[in-house]
Amino acid sequence: MAFASKGTDKSPPSTTTPQPINIKNWPQSFPAKEHCSKCGLCETSYVSKVMDSCAFLGEGMARIDALEERVHGRRRMISRVEEIMPFPTFLSKIQPKNSYYSGDDTGMNTLSASREEGRFGVIHDDYPIQLVKGKDELGAQWTGCVTGIALTMLESKMVDAVVCIASDDHDDNDSTGRALDTGLEWSEPRPILARTVEEVLRGRGVKPALAPSLKVLDEIRNDASIQKLLFCGVGCAVQAFRSIQDDLGLKEVYVMGTNCVDNSPTPKAAQDFLREGLAVDETKVRGYEFMQDFRVHVKMNESTSQQNPYITKPYFCLPGKVAKKAIAKSCLACFDYTNSLADIVVGYMGAPLQRGQKMSQSRQTITIRNERGVRMFQSALDANRIEVYGEATGRGNHEALTSATVVANGIVTEMVGGEVKQEGMPRVMGEIMAEVIGAVGPKGMHFARYSIDYHILRNYLHVLNEWGEDRASFTMPEYARIIVQTYLDNDEKFHDLKCKIVSKNKEEVEV
Repeated sequence: MAFASKGTDKSPPSTTTPQPINIKNWPQSFPAKEHCSKCGLCETSYVSKVMDSCAFLGEGMARIDALEERVHGRRRMISRVEEIMPFPTFLSKIQPKNSYYSGDDTGMNTLSASREEGRFGVIHDDYPIQLVKGKDELGAQWTGCVTGIALTMLESKMVDAVVCIASDDHDDNDSTGRALDTGLEWSEPRPILARTVEEVLRGRGVKPALAPSLKVLDEIRNDASIQKLLFCGVGCAVQAFRSIQDDLGLKEVYVMGTNCVDNSPTPKAAQDFLREGLAVDETKVRGYEFMQDFRVHVKMNESTSQQNPYITKPYFCLPGKVAKKAIAKSCLACFDYTNSLADIVVGYMGAPLQRGQKMSQSRQTITIRNERGVRMFQSALDANRIEVYGEATGRGNHEALTSATVVANGIVTEMVGGEVKQEGMPRVMGEIMAEVIGAVGPKGMHFARYSIDYHILRNYLHVLNEWGEDRASFTMPEYARIIVQTYLDNDEKFHDLKCKIVSKNKEEVEV
Protein backbone atom coordinates (compact mmCIF):
# COMPACT_ATOMS: atom_id res chain seq x y z
CA MET A 1 0.00 0.00 0.00
CA ALA A 2 1.41 3.39 -1.00
CA PHE A 3 2.32 5.76 1.80
CA ALA A 4 -0.85 7.68 2.61
CA SER A 5 -0.81 11.10 4.18
CA LYS A 6 -2.66 11.74 7.40
CA GLY A 7 -5.29 13.56 5.39
CA THR A 8 -6.12 14.96 1.98
CA ASP A 9 -6.92 18.49 3.07
CA LYS A 10 -5.15 20.82 0.66
CA SER A 11 -6.01 24.01 2.49
CA PRO A 12 -3.14 26.49 2.89
CA PRO A 13 -1.25 26.75 6.17
CA SER A 14 -2.09 29.34 8.79
CA THR A 15 -1.74 32.98 7.80
CA THR A 16 0.71 33.34 10.65
CA THR A 17 3.18 31.09 8.84
CA PRO A 18 6.50 32.87 8.29
CA GLN A 19 7.12 34.18 4.81
CA PRO A 20 9.45 32.30 2.44
CA ILE A 21 13.06 33.44 2.41
CA ASN A 22 14.35 35.07 -0.75
CA ILE A 23 16.99 32.90 -2.42
CA LYS A 24 18.94 36.06 -3.26
CA ASN A 25 19.88 36.15 0.42
CA TRP A 26 21.38 32.65 0.40
CA PRO A 27 23.10 31.49 2.51
CA GLN A 28 23.34 34.24 5.14
CA SER A 29 19.57 34.63 5.68
CA PHE A 30 18.84 30.91 5.79
CA PRO A 31 18.68 29.08 9.16
CA ALA A 32 21.48 26.60 8.35
CA LYS A 33 23.70 29.42 7.04
CA GLU A 34 26.72 28.07 5.11
CA HIS A 35 25.51 24.50 5.67
CA CYS A 36 22.20 25.16 3.91
CA SER A 37 21.78 22.72 1.03
CA LYS A 38 19.41 25.04 -0.82
CA CYS A 39 16.76 22.28 -0.84
CA GLY A 40 13.97 24.79 -1.40
CA LEU A 41 12.02 24.23 1.84
CA CYS A 42 12.75 27.71 3.17
CA GLU A 43 11.58 29.23 -0.12
CA THR A 44 8.03 28.06 0.65
CA SER A 45 5.44 28.63 3.37
CA TYR A 46 6.76 25.42 4.95
CA VAL A 47 9.73 27.40 6.21
CA SER A 48 7.91 27.17 9.54
CA LYS A 49 8.82 23.47 9.62
CA VAL A 50 12.52 23.96 8.99
CA MET A 51 13.77 23.36 12.54
CA ASP A 52 12.16 19.90 12.59
CA SER A 53 12.85 19.01 8.95
CA CYS A 54 16.24 20.34 7.90
CA ALA A 55 19.04 17.79 7.62
CA PHE A 56 21.51 20.35 8.97
CA LEU A 57 19.65 21.85 11.94
CA GLY A 58 18.83 20.40 15.36
CA GLU A 59 19.07 16.60 15.26
CA GLY A 60 19.94 16.86 11.58
CA MET A 61 20.53 13.56 9.88
CA ALA A 62 20.11 11.66 13.13
CA ARG A 63 16.38 11.93 12.32
CA ILE A 64 16.96 9.25 9.69
CA ASP A 65 16.93 6.61 12.44
CA ALA A 66 13.28 7.26 13.32
CA LEU A 67 12.17 8.24 9.81
CA GLU A 68 13.35 4.91 8.37
CA GLU A 69 10.84 3.06 10.52
CA ARG A 70 8.05 5.45 9.64
CA VAL A 71 8.76 5.32 5.90
CA HIS A 72 9.83 1.69 5.38
CA GLY A 73 8.09 -0.02 8.29
CA ARG A 74 11.39 -0.85 9.99
CA ARG A 75 14.88 0.48 10.58
CA ARG A 76 17.93 -0.87 8.82
CA MET A 77 19.65 -3.84 10.48
CA ILE A 78 22.52 -1.96 12.10
CA SER A 79 24.23 -5.15 13.27
CA ARG A 80 25.10 -5.92 9.69
CA VAL A 81 27.60 -3.07 9.53
CA GLU A 82 29.50 -4.85 12.29
CA GLU A 83 29.43 -8.22 10.59
CA ILE A 84 31.16 -7.02 7.41
CA MET A 85 34.08 -5.00 8.75
CA PRO A 86 37.04 -7.35 9.30
CA PHE A 87 39.94 -4.93 9.40
CA PRO A 88 43.03 -6.18 7.54
CA THR A 89 45.90 -6.74 9.92
CA PHE A 90 48.16 -4.44 7.88
CA LEU A 91 45.87 -1.43 8.27
CA SER A 92 46.81 -0.30 11.74
CA LYS A 93 49.01 -1.00 14.70
CA ILE A 94 45.89 -0.78 16.85
CA GLN A 95 44.45 -4.26 17.28
CA PRO A 96 40.71 -4.72 16.81
CA LYS A 97 38.95 -4.28 20.14
CA ASN A 98 35.65 -5.85 19.14
CA SER A 99 35.08 -9.58 18.92
CA TYR A 100 33.22 -9.36 15.63
CA TYR A 101 36.41 -8.57 13.69
CA SER A 102 37.84 -11.68 12.11
CA GLY A 103 41.17 -10.19 11.04
CA ASP A 104 40.63 -11.71 7.58
CA ASP A 105 42.25 -9.60 4.87
CA THR A 106 40.89 -11.45 1.85
CA GLY A 107 37.84 -9.25 1.45
CA MET A 108 35.64 -12.34 1.22
CA ASN A 109 33.08 -11.32 3.80
CA THR A 110 30.33 -13.69 4.84
CA LEU A 111 27.49 -11.24 4.18
CA SER A 112 26.78 -10.25 0.58
CA ALA A 113 27.27 -6.51 0.15
CA SER A 114 24.08 -6.38 -1.93
CA ARG A 115 22.12 -7.22 1.22
CA GLU A 116 24.18 -5.17 3.67
CA GLU A 117 21.93 -2.65 5.36
CA GLY A 118 24.47 -1.07 7.70
CA ARG A 119 25.88 1.06 4.90
CA PHE A 120 23.26 0.85 2.16
CA GLY A 121 20.07 1.29 4.18
CA VAL A 122 16.86 -0.73 4.34
CA ILE A 123 16.76 -3.34 1.57
CA HIS A 124 13.61 -5.23 0.61
CA ASP A 125 13.88 -8.86 1.71
CA ASP A 126 13.10 -10.19 -1.77
CA TYR A 127 15.23 -7.74 -3.76
CA PRO A 128 18.96 -7.43 -3.08
CA ILE A 129 20.74 -4.49 -4.70
CA GLN A 130 20.73 -5.23 -8.44
CA LEU A 131 22.53 -4.11 -11.58
CA VAL A 132 20.35 -2.30 -14.12
CA LYS A 133 20.45 -0.22 -17.27
CA GLY A 134 17.86 2.04 -18.84
CA LYS A 135 16.90 1.54 -22.46
CA ASP A 136 19.18 4.29 -23.76
CA GLU A 137 16.87 7.25 -23.21
CA LEU A 138 18.10 9.96 -25.59
CA GLY A 139 19.68 12.89 -23.80
CA ALA A 140 20.16 11.02 -20.49
CA GLN A 141 23.50 11.37 -18.76
CA TRP A 142 23.59 7.65 -18.09
CA THR A 143 21.22 5.17 -19.77
CA GLY A 144 17.94 6.71 -18.66
CA CYS A 145 17.06 4.43 -15.73
CA VAL A 146 15.67 7.22 -13.54
CA THR A 147 13.92 8.85 -16.49
CA GLY A 148 12.43 5.52 -17.57
CA ILE A 149 10.91 4.84 -14.14
CA ALA A 150 9.47 8.37 -13.93
CA LEU A 151 7.99 8.19 -17.43
CA THR A 152 6.41 4.81 -16.78
CA MET A 153 4.78 5.97 -13.56
CA LEU A 154 3.33 9.05 -15.24
CA GLU A 155 2.14 7.24 -18.38
CA SER A 156 0.54 4.43 -16.36
CA LYS A 157 -1.22 7.01 -14.15
CA MET A 158 0.46 5.70 -11.01
CA VAL A 159 1.05 9.40 -10.33
CA ASP A 160 -0.44 12.70 -11.43
CA ALA A 161 2.82 14.61 -11.44
CA VAL A 162 6.58 14.18 -11.04
CA VAL A 163 8.84 16.57 -9.16
CA CYS A 164 12.21 16.71 -10.92
CA ILE A 165 14.99 19.20 -11.58
CA ALA A 166 15.40 20.89 -14.95
CA SER A 167 17.88 23.49 -16.06
CA ASP A 168 16.42 26.96 -15.76
CA ASP A 169 16.73 27.52 -19.50
CA HIS A 170 15.55 24.26 -21.01
CA ASP A 171 15.48 24.84 -24.77
CA ASP A 172 18.79 23.06 -25.20
CA ASN A 173 17.74 19.93 -27.10
CA ASP A 174 16.98 19.38 -30.74
CA SER A 175 14.11 17.26 -32.03
CA THR A 176 16.06 14.02 -31.45
CA GLY A 177 16.75 14.78 -27.81
CA ARG A 178 20.44 15.53 -28.38
CA ALA A 179 21.89 18.44 -26.46
CA LEU A 180 22.68 21.52 -28.47
CA ASP A 181 26.04 23.25 -28.11
CA THR A 182 24.79 26.09 -25.91
CA GLY A 183 26.25 25.52 -22.47
CA LEU A 184 22.76 25.86 -20.96
CA GLU A 185 23.29 22.71 -18.91
CA TRP A 186 25.00 25.08 -16.48
CA SER A 187 22.08 27.40 -15.93
CA GLU A 188 20.46 27.47 -12.49
CA PRO A 189 18.76 24.14 -11.66
CA ARG A 190 15.00 24.61 -11.23
CA PRO A 191 12.35 22.21 -9.88
CA ILE A 192 9.34 21.52 -12.05
CA LEU A 193 6.05 19.69 -11.59
CA ALA A 194 6.14 17.49 -14.67
CA ARG A 195 2.77 16.29 -15.96
CA THR A 196 3.74 15.26 -19.49
CA VAL A 197 6.42 13.12 -21.11
CA GLU A 198 8.04 16.23 -22.53
CA GLU A 199 8.27 17.84 -19.12
CA VAL A 200 9.79 14.72 -17.53
CA LEU A 201 12.41 14.67 -20.28
CA ARG A 202 13.46 18.16 -19.27
CA GLY A 203 14.78 16.60 -16.07
CA ARG A 204 17.30 14.33 -17.82
CA GLY A 205 20.92 14.52 -16.74
CA VAL A 206 22.59 15.12 -13.40
CA LYS A 207 22.72 18.71 -12.21
CA PRO A 208 26.09 19.21 -10.46
CA ALA A 209 25.00 22.02 -8.14
CA LEU A 210 22.63 22.35 -5.17
CA ALA A 211 19.04 22.27 -6.40
CA PRO A 212 15.84 23.52 -4.67
CA SER A 213 13.65 20.44 -5.22
CA LEU A 214 11.19 21.48 -2.50
CA LYS A 215 10.46 24.91 -3.91
CA VAL A 216 7.27 23.52 -5.52
CA LEU A 217 5.68 22.42 -2.20
CA ASP A 218 3.11 25.23 -2.13
CA GLU A 219 2.21 24.54 -5.74
CA ILE A 220 1.60 20.86 -4.90
CA ARG A 221 -0.56 21.67 -1.90
CA ASN A 222 -2.65 24.25 -3.76
CA ASP A 223 -3.35 22.06 -6.79
CA ALA A 224 -6.36 19.80 -6.16
CA SER A 225 -5.61 17.78 -9.30
CA ILE A 226 -2.42 16.40 -7.74
CA GLN A 227 -3.35 13.51 -5.47
CA LYS A 228 -0.58 11.05 -6.37
CA LEU A 229 2.98 12.31 -6.56
CA LEU A 230 6.44 11.06 -7.48
CA PHE A 231 9.16 13.11 -5.81
CA CYS A 232 12.70 12.74 -7.19
CA GLY A 233 15.53 14.10 -5.08
CA VAL A 234 18.81 13.71 -3.25
CA GLY A 235 19.13 12.63 0.37
CA CYS A 236 18.91 15.97 2.19
CA ALA A 237 15.88 17.06 0.13
CA VAL A 238 14.19 13.69 0.60
CA GLN A 239 14.66 13.90 4.38
CA ALA A 240 13.00 17.32 4.51
CA PHE A 241 10.24 16.15 2.16
CA ARG A 242 9.50 13.09 4.31
CA SER A 243 9.19 15.33 7.35
CA ILE A 244 6.41 17.45 5.81
CA GLN A 245 4.73 15.20 3.23
CA ASP A 246 1.74 14.55 5.51
CA ASP A 247 0.90 18.25 5.26
CA LEU A 248 0.55 18.24 1.47
CA GLY A 249 -2.87 16.58 1.35
CA LEU A 250 -1.74 13.77 -0.96
CA LYS A 251 -3.32 10.34 -1.22
CA GLU A 252 -0.22 8.54 -2.46
CA VAL A 253 3.46 9.50 -2.37
CA TYR A 254 6.37 7.79 -4.10
CA VAL A 255 9.99 8.86 -3.72
CA MET A 256 12.82 8.01 -6.10
CA GLY A 257 16.30 8.94 -4.96
CA THR A 258 19.80 8.92 -6.33
CA ASN A 259 23.11 8.35 -4.59
CA CYS A 260 24.50 11.81 -4.07
CA VAL A 261 27.72 13.28 -2.78
CA ASP A 262 29.85 16.42 -3.09
CA ASN A 263 27.66 18.77 -5.13
CA SER A 264 28.93 22.25 -5.90
CA PRO A 265 27.30 25.14 -4.04
CA THR A 266 26.45 26.96 -7.29
CA PRO A 267 26.63 26.31 -11.04
CA LYS A 268 29.51 28.79 -11.19
CA ALA A 269 31.48 26.73 -8.65
CA ALA A 270 30.94 23.65 -10.82
CA GLN A 271 32.09 25.58 -13.88
CA ASP A 272 35.19 26.75 -12.03
CA PHE A 273 35.99 23.16 -11.05
CA LEU A 274 35.84 22.05 -14.67
CA ARG A 275 37.90 24.95 -15.91
CA GLU A 276 40.53 25.04 -13.13
CA GLY A 277 40.63 21.39 -12.12
CA LEU A 278 40.10 19.62 -15.43
CA ALA A 279 41.11 22.32 -17.94
CA VAL A 280 38.03 21.85 -20.12
CA ASP A 281 35.64 24.34 -21.68
CA GLU A 282 32.80 24.26 -19.18
CA THR A 283 30.28 25.58 -21.72
CA LYS A 284 30.69 22.37 -23.75
CA VAL A 285 30.11 19.97 -20.84
CA ARG A 286 26.92 17.93 -20.42
CA GLY A 287 27.87 16.25 -17.14
CA TYR A 288 30.69 14.79 -15.08
CA GLU A 289 31.16 12.13 -12.42
CA PHE A 290 33.88 10.77 -10.15
CA MET A 291 33.93 7.20 -11.41
CA GLN A 292 34.99 3.82 -10.06
CA ASP A 293 38.22 3.77 -12.10
CA PHE A 294 39.57 6.64 -9.95
CA ARG A 295 39.10 9.14 -12.75
CA VAL A 296 36.76 12.04 -13.35
CA HIS A 297 34.69 11.36 -16.48
CA VAL A 298 33.46 14.45 -18.32
CA LYS A 299 30.72 14.01 -20.90
CA MET A 300 31.03 16.65 -23.61
CA ASN A 301 28.38 17.78 -26.05
CA GLU A 302 28.50 15.43 -29.01
CA SER A 303 29.32 18.19 -31.49
CA THR A 304 32.46 18.98 -29.48
CA SER A 305 34.17 15.71 -30.35
CA GLN A 306 32.54 13.26 -32.70
CA GLN A 307 35.26 10.67 -32.09
CA ASN A 308 35.16 10.65 -28.31
CA PRO A 309 32.69 12.88 -26.46
CA TYR A 310 34.32 11.93 -23.12
CA ILE A 311 37.35 13.37 -21.34
CA THR A 312 38.88 11.64 -18.32
CA LYS A 313 41.41 12.73 -15.72
CA PRO A 314 42.76 10.75 -12.73
CA TYR A 315 41.68 11.97 -9.30
CA PHE A 316 45.33 12.20 -8.35
CA CYS A 317 46.02 14.86 -10.99
CA LEU A 318 43.49 17.33 -9.61
CA PRO A 319 44.92 20.45 -7.93
CA GLY A 320 44.50 20.32 -4.17
CA LYS A 321 43.08 23.83 -4.12
CA VAL A 322 39.93 23.06 -6.15
CA ALA A 323 38.07 20.78 -3.73
CA LYS A 324 37.26 23.36 -1.07
CA LYS A 325 35.56 25.73 -3.52
CA ALA A 326 33.90 22.97 -5.51
CA ILE A 327 32.08 21.17 -2.67
CA ALA A 328 29.16 22.72 -0.79
CA LYS A 329 29.51 22.79 3.00
CA SER A 330 26.20 20.99 3.32
CA CYS A 331 27.70 18.07 1.38
CA LEU A 332 30.60 18.02 3.84
CA ALA A 333 28.08 17.62 6.66
CA CYS A 334 26.01 14.90 4.95
CA PHE A 335 25.79 11.27 6.10
CA ASP A 336 23.17 10.04 3.66
CA TYR A 337 25.11 9.17 0.51
CA THR A 338 22.71 6.27 -0.14
CA ASN A 339 19.43 8.23 0.16
CA SER A 340 18.05 6.24 3.08
CA LEU A 341 14.47 7.50 2.97
CA ALA A 342 13.65 7.00 -0.73
CA ASP A 343 11.47 4.08 -1.81
CA ILE A 344 13.87 3.21 -4.60
CA VAL A 345 17.42 4.47 -5.26
CA VAL A 346 19.50 4.51 -8.44
CA GLY A 347 23.28 4.97 -8.35
CA TYR A 348 26.53 3.78 -9.87
CA MET A 349 29.16 3.48 -7.14
CA GLY A 350 28.48 -0.25 -6.64
CA ALA A 351 28.37 -1.17 -10.32
CA PRO A 352 31.33 -2.61 -12.24
CA LEU A 353 33.10 -0.33 -14.71
CA GLN A 354 35.00 -1.93 -17.56
CA ARG A 355 38.14 -0.36 -18.99
CA GLY A 356 37.17 2.39 -21.42
CA GLN A 357 33.47 2.16 -20.56
CA LYS A 358 31.49 5.40 -20.60
CA MET A 359 28.56 6.62 -18.52
CA SER A 360 26.08 5.94 -21.31
CA GLN A 361 27.25 2.31 -21.48
CA SER A 362 27.67 1.59 -17.79
CA ARG A 363 25.36 -0.43 -15.62
CA GLN A 364 23.99 1.13 -12.46
CA THR A 365 22.66 -0.21 -9.17
CA ILE A 366 19.09 -0.10 -7.99
CA THR A 367 18.09 -0.43 -4.33
CA ILE A 368 14.48 -1.30 -3.54
CA ARG A 369 13.57 -0.46 0.03
CA ASN A 370 9.85 -1.25 0.36
CA GLU A 371 6.68 -2.32 -1.46
CA ARG A 372 6.27 1.08 -3.11
CA GLY A 373 9.75 0.64 -4.52
CA VAL A 374 8.79 -2.81 -5.81
CA ARG A 375 5.83 -1.34 -7.70
CA MET A 376 7.98 1.44 -9.17
CA PHE A 377 10.60 -1.06 -10.29
CA GLN A 378 8.10 -3.55 -11.69
CA SER A 379 6.21 -0.90 -13.64
CA ALA A 380 9.37 0.16 -15.49
CA LEU A 381 10.36 -3.47 -16.05
CA ASP A 382 6.94 -4.34 -17.48
CA ALA A 383 7.11 -1.29 -19.75
CA ASN A 384 10.48 -2.49 -21.07
CA ARG A 385 12.19 0.71 -19.90
CA ILE A 386 14.91 -0.95 -17.82
CA GLU A 387 17.01 -4.10 -18.07
CA VAL A 388 18.19 -6.13 -15.06
CA TYR A 389 21.57 -7.88 -14.94
CA GLY A 390 21.35 -9.69 -11.63
CA GLU A 391 22.59 -9.11 -8.12
CA ALA A 392 25.35 -6.56 -7.60
CA THR A 393 28.56 -8.15 -6.33
CA GLY A 394 32.03 -7.03 -5.35
CA ARG A 395 35.43 -8.07 -4.05
CA GLY A 396 38.46 -6.70 -2.26
CA ASN A 397 39.15 -4.97 1.02
CA HIS A 398 38.30 -1.31 1.30
CA GLU A 399 39.46 -0.23 4.78
CA ALA A 400 43.12 0.53 4.03
CA LEU A 401 42.23 2.54 0.93
CA THR A 402 39.57 4.42 2.88
CA SER A 403 42.09 5.38 5.54
CA ALA A 404 44.70 6.47 2.99
CA THR A 405 42.17 8.56 1.08
CA VAL A 406 41.03 10.42 4.19
CA VAL A 407 44.60 11.12 5.27
CA ALA A 408 45.53 12.44 1.79
CA ASN A 409 42.40 14.57 1.35
CA GLY A 410 43.14 18.27 0.90
CA ILE A 411 40.12 19.43 2.89
CA VAL A 412 41.14 17.22 5.82
CA THR A 413 44.76 18.34 5.52
CA GLU A 414 43.66 21.96 5.87
CA MET A 415 41.49 21.11 8.90
CA VAL A 416 44.48 19.77 10.82
CA GLY A 417 46.73 22.66 9.83
CA GLY A 418 48.70 20.88 7.13
CA GLU A 419 49.85 22.32 3.81
CA VAL A 420 47.55 21.60 0.89
CA LYS A 421 49.30 20.66 -2.33
CA GLN A 422 48.35 23.24 -4.91
CA GLU A 423 49.09 21.02 -7.89
CA GLY A 424 48.14 17.44 -8.56
CA MET A 425 50.37 14.63 -9.79
CA PRO A 426 51.85 14.80 -13.29
CA ARG A 427 49.47 13.14 -15.76
CA VAL A 428 51.63 10.07 -16.37
CA MET A 429 52.02 9.35 -12.66
CA GLY A 430 48.32 9.93 -12.06
CA GLU A 431 47.37 7.47 -14.80
CA ILE A 432 49.71 4.86 -13.31
CA MET A 433 48.20 5.38 -9.86
CA ALA A 434 44.67 5.05 -11.21
CA GLU A 435 45.60 1.84 -13.06
CA VAL A 436 47.33 0.25 -10.08
CA ILE A 437 44.69 1.12 -7.49
CA GLY A 438 41.95 0.18 -9.93
CA ALA A 439 43.57 -3.21 -10.42
CA VAL A 440 44.25 -4.11 -6.79
CA GLY A 441 41.61 -2.05 -4.98
CA PRO A 442 38.00 -2.88 -4.10
CA LYS A 443 35.56 -3.42 -6.93
CA GLY A 444 31.82 -3.33 -7.40
CA MET A 445 29.91 -3.23 -4.14
CA HIS A 446 33.18 -3.24 -2.21
CA PHE A 447 34.18 -0.04 -4.00
CA ALA A 448 30.83 1.32 -2.81
CA ARG A 449 31.78 0.41 0.76
CA TYR A 450 35.03 2.32 0.29
CA SER A 451 33.26 5.38 -1.09
CA ILE A 452 30.64 5.42 1.68
CA ASP A 453 33.21 4.99 4.46
CA TYR A 454 35.51 7.64 3.03
CA HIS A 455 32.77 10.26 2.83
CA ILE A 456 31.43 9.43 6.30
CA LEU A 457 34.90 9.72 7.85
CA ARG A 458 35.81 12.93 6.02
CA ASN A 459 32.44 14.48 6.83
CA TYR A 460 32.70 13.46 10.48
CA LEU A 461 35.98 15.36 10.70
CA HIS A 462 34.29 18.35 9.06
CA VAL A 463 31.37 18.52 11.51
CA LEU A 464 33.78 17.86 14.38
CA ASN A 465 35.83 20.82 13.22
CA GLU A 466 32.83 23.08 12.56
CA TRP A 467 30.46 22.15 15.39
CA GLY A 468 32.46 20.35 18.07
CA GLU A 469 32.33 16.80 19.35
CA ASP A 470 28.93 16.90 21.10
CA ARG A 471 26.94 18.31 18.19
CA ALA A 472 28.81 16.17 15.68
CA SER A 473 27.75 13.01 17.47
CA PHE A 474 24.22 14.31 18.16
CA THR A 475 23.47 14.99 14.48
CA MET A 476 24.83 11.75 13.01
CA PRO A 477 22.61 8.71 12.35
CA GLU A 478 23.52 5.59 14.28
CA TYR A 479 25.04 3.72 11.33
CA ALA A 480 27.43 6.62 10.67
CA ARG A 481 28.47 6.75 14.33
CA ILE A 482 29.22 3.01 14.25
CA ILE A 483 31.40 3.33 11.16
CA VAL A 484 33.27 6.31 12.61
CA GLN A 485 33.84 4.55 15.93
CA THR A 486 35.05 1.44 14.14
CA TYR A 487 37.81 3.39 12.42
CA LEU A 488 38.64 5.33 15.57
CA ASP A 489 39.11 2.01 17.41
CA ASN A 490 41.11 0.31 14.67
CA ASP A 491 42.90 2.95 12.58
CA GLU A 492 45.62 4.91 14.33
CA LYS A 493 45.92 7.52 11.57
CA PHE A 494 42.23 8.38 11.62
CA HIS A 495 42.29 8.50 15.41
CA ASP A 496 45.20 10.95 15.23
CA LEU A 497 43.28 13.20 12.81
CA LYS A 498 40.42 13.45 15.26
CA CYS A 499 42.78 14.25 18.13
CA LYS A 500 44.45 17.02 16.14
CA ILE A 501 41.11 18.67 15.36
CA VAL A 502 39.88 18.41 18.95
CA SER A 503 43.17 19.80 20.25
CA LYS A 504 43.15 22.65 17.72
CA ASN A 505 39.58 23.62 18.59
CA LYS A 506 40.37 23.52 22.32
CA GLU A 507 43.32 25.86 21.80
CA GLU A 508 41.15 28.27 19.80
CA VAL A 509 38.56 28.37 22.58
CA GLU A 510 41.22 29.03 25.21
CA VAL A 511 42.64 31.88 23.18
